[in-house]
Amino acid sequence: MAHVSLKPNESQESLLRRFRKRVTNSGVLSTVRRKRWYISKSELRRIEKKKAIRRARRRQRNATMR
Repeated sequence: MAHVSLKPNESQESLLRRFRKRVTNSGVLSTVRRKRWYISKSELRRIEKKKAIRRARRRQRNATMR
């Protein structure tokens, strides 16, 4: 849980900005989005494999461009 307290002479906008940054860094939103629907382990493995292949292709393409 992200917790932010108001500092002296701090505006509401900067407080909100700090809170948003802390929430994104903690990974709460990504966890909530990921757990929104149930994904079986086999489906998760398939998705991770696709991501790995995509990453490898991207790295290979960037290596050849240099």
